[in-house]
Amino acid sequence: MTDSINKLKRKTFIMRIILTRTPCGYTTAPAGGGGQTGPGRAAGGSACTTRALPPCSGCPVTLSLRSRPVPSRGRRCERVMAASKPVEAAGGGSAGLSRWQLALVLGAPILLGAGALYLWGRRAARRGGKGASERKTPEGRASPGPCGGGGGVQPDGPGHEETSPLDRAQAAKNKGNKYFKAGKYEQAIQCYTEAISLCPPEKNLDLSTFYQNRAAAYEQLQKWTEVAQDCTKAVELNPKYVKALFRRAKAHEKLDNKKECLEDVTAVCILEAFQNQQSMLLADKVLKLLGKEKAKEKYKNREPLMPSPQFIKSYFSSFTDDIISQPLLKGEKSDEDKDKEGEASEVKENSGYLRAKQYMEEENYDKIISESTKEIEAKGKYMAEALLLRATFYLLIGNANAAKPDLDQVISMEDANVKLRANALIKRGSMYMQQQQPVLSTQDFNMAADIDPQNADVYHHRGQLKILLDQIEEAVEDFDECIRLRPDSALAQAQKCFALYRQAYTGSNALPVQVAMKGFEDVIKNFPKCAEGYALYAQALTDQQQFGKADEMYDKCIDLEPDNATTYVHKGGNLDKAIEMFNKAINLAKSEMEMAHLYSLCDAAYAQTEVAKKYGLKPPTL
Repeated sequence: MTDSINKLKRKTFIMRIILTRTPCGYTTAPAGGGGQTGPGRAAGGSACTTRALPPCSGCPVTLSLRSRPVPSRGRRCERVMAASKPVEAAGGGSAGLSRWQLALVLGAPILLGAGALYLWGRRAARRGGKGASERKTPEGRASPGPCGGGGGVQPDGPGHEETSPLDRAQAAKNKGNKYFKAGKYEQAIQCYTEAISLCPPEKNLDLSTFYQNRAAAYEQLQKWTEVAQDCTKAVELNPKYVKALFRRAKAHEKLDNKKECLEDVTAVCILEAFQNQQSMLLADKVLKLLGKEKAKEKYKNREPLMPSPQFIKSYFSSFTDDIISQPLLKGEKSDEDKDKEGEASEVKENSGYLRAKQYMEEENYDKIISESTKEIEAKGKYMAEALLLRATFYLLIGNANAAKPDLDQVISMEDANVKLRANALIKRGSMYMQQQQPVLSTQDFNMAADIDPQNADVYHHRGQLKILLDQIEEAVEDFDECIRLRPDSALAQAQKCFALYRQAYTGSNALPVQVAMKGFEDVIKNFPKCAEGYALYAQALTDQQQFGKADEMYDKCIDLEPDNATTYVHKGGNLDKAIEMFNKAINLAKSEMEMAHLYSLCDAAYAQTEVAKKYGLKPPTL
């Protein structure tokens, strides 16, 4: 059992980007002393505490981004920076982590309009043990001395031998610790300064402890520049000094040095084997802030960019009752194929929409919006279809503000085909979901179900919303209805299995979990071309600690969708490849929120590669 838990700890780390909810709080025990509040041993000493992995769980996009823990509520997006296949020290030996895996989660692979913002969860070991007290206290001896347990020596006096400079430095430090405990931080700083001046320069670990302790006192006085300076000296003397790195990260946060904060807190996460939730929460916070800053600047200045043909076809495949995505009917041709003399008026009326449809079949997507606009301005026969088609491509290029008026108009056209109105409601509801407006999203999906109760797409996309809202039973009901209406709906089959697995996983009965896992097997057997089936199955296998089989499923998903950054990140492995894919995805982001999320994931991956180089760790490969 211990081996399994240790493997799980190495395999799964999920840094969460919290979008709305905030995760549970967390603190850590001071190094040494078994979690006591008094002085302990310094980093590099022998008394480091062990911290358990944080809880996590999979959950809705519109809520938060984190991972999956114990059977608690499915906190969406519970994850982001992430798990890594443990790392080996570049020079061999046991330094650093033996392996690491990145699991930067793209909790929301946003398939616009389809509502496919999912939250993926990987289970981490349950929190417990000594990981819960905050790192505040100064530290005791960093290296063995004549006094044993770090208590220092008595000052000179009758009957005492002359003490060494290091002993006098330790005595000054111990006196500083007493002042620190009493809340007399100025006096503590004076004592730590004396310890620094007395300590022999070759005693690196002791000196690093004195600097770190003085930084702790400065921290209590909120002197953040001094905190960062002393922690830097401590790290220069002891490069893998976790306490000093984390304290400096907090100081950088206060000084608004986000990049430096991220580098330090990433180093802490890696050096502590991703077992300290306090540092992971700080990483979540700074990643979110960095992502928002970068996305705000880029999104307002970016040029609209059409997604790849593969993405567009994948998007339309999530609809089965979408009139605008269906091929041209026999006899429907653009004006070039018609008798210009005999059908001149008819061609003029229909040319815009029909040409747009023909361009769709030719995958010449850049001309869709302009041709649809011609139909709309002419108030032609296919005006409703042209409005919906134009709105759809506005969504695909990330222009929701332009899409909404077109969708509103189609929805209000009571004489229009009910399939068009229902499809417009589904797409507007999905847009609201991406904008974190679940009430409006729910209203649109419900209205679509009312006006077109036999439309399988309504139940498919509403089921996805229910998953995001943690309404699992209702999600399963919607997927069942979708499958009843469309038994060949691979996406609905796969997502139903995921919903059943989520439901079973939060319970205590192993049998439903086994049933859900068998369901995944059936899905990939019956729908071998459904990449999402493999991806969701891999997530569940990871939860069950079946890492080898999970990697096989990720590989099959990559074979089907080689340009999907999400899969590379879920699988973990080649961080450079993941960064490349994220940078591509950033340019295709359909909303500022999605772009911020992608920036956060990219920054997390990049930070881990930089820290791996800095500390001599061998980066992972796929």
